[in-house]
Order: sequence, then C-alpha cells, then structure tokens
Amino acid sequence: MTVIMPSDTPPSNDAALSVSDLAASLKRTVETNYDHVVVRGELGRVTLARSGHMYCDLKDDKAVLNTVMWKGQVNRLPFKPEEGLEVIATGRLSIYEGRSNYQMIASSMRPAGAGALMALLEERKKKFAAEGLFAPEHKKKLPYLPRTIGVVTSPTGAVIRDILHRIRDRFPVRVIVWPALVQGDSAAGQITAGIEGFNTMTGADRPDVLIVARGGGSIEDLWPFNEENVVRAAFNSEIPLISAVGHETDTTLIDYVSDARAPTPTGAAEIAVPVRSELLLMTGEHGERLKRALARRIGQSRDKLAAARLPRPESLLQAKRQRLDYASASLPKAALALVQKARLRVSRLAISPASLNAEIRASKQRLRDTAVRARPALNRLIEARRNTLAAQGKLLETLSYQSTLKRGYAIVRDTDGNLVRSATAAASTPSFKVSFGDGDVMARPDGATPPSPPPAPPVPKAAKPTKPKTDQGSLF
Repeated sequence: MTVIMPSDTPPSNDAALSVSDLAASLKRTVETNYDHVVVRGELGRVTLARSGHMYCDLKDDKAVLNTVMWKGQVNRLPFKPEEGLEVIATGRLSIYEGRSNYQMIASSMRPAGAGALMALLEERKKKFAAEGLFAPEHKKKLPYLPRTIGVVTSPTGAVIRDILHRIRDRFPVRVIVWPALVQGDSAAGQITAGIEGFNTMTGADRPDVLIVARGGGSIEDLWPFNEENVVRAAFNSEIPLISAVGHETDTTLIDYVSDARAPTPTGAAEIAVPVRSELLLMTGEHGERLKRALARRIGQSRDKLAAARLPRPESLLQAKRQRLDYASASLPKAALALVQKARLRVSRLAISPASLNAEIRASKQRLRDTAVRARPALNRLIEARRNTLAAQGKLLETLSYQSTLKRGYAIVRDTDGNLVRSATAAASTPSFKVSFGDGDVMARPDGATPPSPPPAPPVPKAAKPTKPKTDQGSLF
C-alpha cells in the first residue's frame, strides 16, 4: 500500500486511502518504531475493569498518554496503582484503530523516586504487621551448630565470598548456594524460588539454616526484598532464616519476618556458626572442671566408705576394757565415800529435842498463816459456786414442763403413761389422764367419768449424809 504524502505538486487522479487503511498504516509504523518504550509520568483516571484490565493515563504538565495494562500484568504489580502516584512504565506504543488514538500497552510498572517507594514500603509494612507476620511468637530458634547452610544470593560478587570466607574461618560446614538475581524485575521471583526450593529439600541436602543476603544499595536496588512474594516465602519457611540485606542502616521487609537479622552478610555468617577454636577451648575447660568434680566426688565417697567400714574386733573391746579398768580402780574409793556419806546422814539425824521443838513450832505457825490466807479465798469460791447453783436451779425450773403446765398448758397420757399427741389418737384411747399445773384429771373421749387412778406411792426422802466421826480438830 502506498501512502500519499502532501506535496507542492497539484493533485492527481490517484485513488484515495480509506480511513481504516490509513489507521492501519499508522499503527504498523508506530508499533514498529516504538515497540519498547520506558515512560515516566503521573497516574490519572485509574480504572480497573471487570475483565481485570487496567486503563489509566500517564501525564505530565504538557501531555497525556492513554495507557492500558492487561490482567496478567496487573496481577503481578508490586503496588496498588493510585491517581497522583508517579510511576515508570515499560511497554510499547500502539494505535487503537477504532478511534485513531495512540496508546501505550504497559507490560510493567513501578513507582518512580524514593518518596513513592517509601510510601509504598510503609503501606506494605502496616499490612503485614496487621496480619501478624512480624509477631515475635512466629520466630524460630536458630540451630547452635548447623551441619548445612543454604545461601540465597548472587553466585558472583563480594557477598558470597565474604560469607564463605567467614564460615570457613569460624567453623567449616557444608554450604549450598542457590543462585539468584538480587536486583531487577525478576529478582523477587528468583529469591522466592530459592527460599521455597530449600524448604522442599529432604535428607542430607536439606539445610539447617538459611541466609538471604545482598550488598548495599539504594531503595530501588533493594526493592526485591520488599516484594510480597519474598516476604511471605520467608515467613512460611520451615527452616530458620537469617536476613542480611544491605548495610546496617538499610532495612527491608524481609528483615521483619526473618528469624534473625544480620547487619551485613559477614554478620550473618557469624550468627550462623560459632567459633571452632572457642568451642574447643570451652570444651577443654568443661572437661577439666568435670575431672575435678569427679575426683572430688570419688574422694568424698571413699571417705564415707572408710567411715562406714566396721573396725577390728580388738578395737571394739579395747575401749570397753579400758573403762572397766578405770571403774575397778575407783571402786574402793567410791565405796569408802559412800560409807562416809551414810555416816554423815546418820549423824545429822541425831538432833537435840530443843531444835526439834523449835522446828515443830515454826511449822505450826506456817500452817496457821496458810489457813488465815486460805479462808477468804475458800469463802469466795463457795459463794461463787452457790450462786452458780442457784442460777442453774432457776433456769431448770423455768425450762421444766411443770412451769409450762402452770401457764395453762396440759399433758395428755394414756393409761400406760404414753403421750397422746393428736385428737385422732385420743379418740381411739379408752381413757386418758390430763395433767395440769395443779394436778391430774382422768377423762374419756365420750365424756364419761373414768375411775380415779390409784394414788402414787410416796417418794422416800433422801437420808441426810452423816458426818463422819473423827478425832481430828477443825483446820480453821
């Protein structure tokens, strides 16, 4: 197809192009010459269609570029596109023939500038914190002495050399390197694959601890370690994970979900393994302490055994024989001293009548003094007991059933002396006795007068206690 360009020559009789032909020709020209473009601009009129495609504008202060991104690329965006956010879009130019409008078909998009990335980083940080990905209870304990260490990093560069060199100096163990890009659009996917790949290993190849490492750089360079797929892979890792991304002042989201964070890749190696020479020294010191403790324990046990061992029979009898010899030697002296003590007691008993009479008089006087002091106390005791007895007698009289009868009540008994407790029982009783406070009356249910009961035998009076005769005079 030939495109007629404007010229200064007068028009000819050549056939004219249709609008669709011109639009198709322009589309081919644009798509051929602009098959890969990178455009920086501010997002405007962001619309997410039901189909999943995104339609938006890229604009600056002088122009507007219509942009479309298909569903597959939208789902892989590392951020949420919003109006006013400055982005860098990568794609190709095309022309929509239906309206002859040129537009950009974006294949990828990322925030432009550190300010936009920091805002996105803070938004993701709040999201993951709300989900509990940073909670301390999810942290796993690092093994003290791992047999195998897995490292996810670039296979070339200073980072992997520093890690291997530091591990070799401290405690040589097996190291497996999972090569991955640590910068660029595909870095996040490769880092995620490395973490998940190590977790799928079994047997002797499975690492005991993982190190995800990268050297320092700008926030754009470190951005793959802020991607959601990397953060979730680190959180879901069953193998304890150490993050060592950037320098000590650099912080990425993987640092929050990892089980330990190292300020540098070299620091990650120091966290992963102890120093072999220090372990040997510590083991030797522990061995010496164990030897000393064991020797001390053996000595104590030997002393206890010697103390518990039975002595010779001669030594058992030797002490007793010696005590017997001492007793035999002191027996005559002890017998003589005993006789002398007996004689002294007998001589002391030979007391004169005058001194005996004086002792008797003194004893009588002490007895009289005691009687004088005891009489008031005895009288008070007798009076208190008498008052207590009188009070208890009054209480007994108040609580007795005779007092109740005197207040107008009566007791009904049958001829056998059993209580009649109800009118029904009284109706079936031939005759009964009604006791009042001043006497008893016989009655019958039909109202007839029953015969009087025989008088009760008199109660014999208690005999008064006789005072025993004694020749002893009154103490008082």
